[in-house]
Amino acid sequence: MSQSLYVATRKGVFTLQRSAGSTPEWRIVATAFLGDNASAIKYEPETDTTFVALGHGHFGVKLHRTEKGWQRWQECAAPSYPKKPDDVADVEPNSKKPIPWATQLAWTLESSRNGWRLWCGTIPGGLFMSNDAGDSWTLVESLWRRDERKEWFGGGYDFPGIHSICIDPNNDDRVTVGISCGGVWVTSDAGNTWQLQATGMRAAYMPPDRQYDANIQDPHRVVQCKTAASHFWAQHHNGVFRSTDHAATWTEMTAVKPSSFGFAVAVHPHDPDTAWFVPGVSDEKRIPVDGQLVVTRTTDGGESFETLKNGLPQHHAYDLTFRHALDVNEDGNVLAFGTTTGSLWVSEDSGNNWTSVTTNLPPIHAVHFA
Repeated sequence: MSQSLYVATRKGVFTLQRSAGSTPEWRIVATAFLGDNASAIKYEPETDTTFVALGHGHFGVKLHRTEKGWQRWQECAAPSYPKKPDDVADVEPNSKKPIPWATQLAWTLESSRNGWRLWCGTIPGGLFMSNDAGDSWTLVESLWRRDERKEWFGGGYDFPGIHSICIDPNNDDRVTVGISCGGVWVTSDAGNTWQLQATGMRAAYMPPDRQYDANIQDPHRVVQCKTAASHFWAQHHNGVFRSTDHAATWTEMTAVKPSSFGFAVAVHPHDPDTAWFVPGVSDEKRIPVDGQLVVTRTTDGGESFETLKNGLPQHHAYDLTFRHALDVNEDGNVLAFGTTTGSLWVSEDSGNNWTSVTTNLPPIHAVHFA
């Protein structure tokens, strides 16, 4: 039985399939939207539907879907903001730039267990929900209209953005979102009400009296264990954090090496104590430590971390891995990650050894097993 891996890049979407057998190979078997900027991709198994978000610059954000393979793509609705009221002063607190009430980037797509409800996180910080497979979208006003949003600010982008959406595997109405920079927010009633839940996260870039302020935290990526829903991992701007109480509180991991900085994190679907990261040098540099591309792994809930490098370049490697460019398959044995240099790497043994699939893709935004 073959397995598929979707790769969304700066210049299109690529489908790879893994051949069966004792020596499996990953090969590109299909392409789509070549030349277009693919920012997010999501495969929905219940309906056998794939969704792709594209950024067309001046022409805006577009969303497409295809059912039962990639035979025919259909454009569907894209998340759209309401007109900004004339009496609303909405500015990014650092730059003082007016925040546009328009979709700048569709950053992440997630679906409910049965596939009928979709969520989309965007820049400038709005969360959207669709109850008809993307035919229409509704801005989640209950989050957008919160007073706390006035303090959210941009991290690597000019404006804040929602990049992580975790749907509780046991309750579709319980959703956790990660915001850069706006902390972690949780709803238990499908978006009607929200709670800010970033207690324990630390923002070293803030003045001392505000470093533990939950509303200005920068979790680069938040993931949830599929079979242990109370367990979360976050790769934060200032380190690796873990929660074991449904994101109510977070604990910083102190044993992370060679660096606690990075963007991507993946958690084992059946073992909440096991998670993987792709570390780098922090802030403006954003390259692997000492030019050595590695993956780090913990198997004991963050008490210790292993550095995994077999098969990865250890000299003059300047690859950066984006938030969504690391993924693990359903059994937790196969991992893949892509980089800004267009390199794609796969491990068949939980990260112990890595194989280069290609080094010739455009910069990779996301990888996603199907």
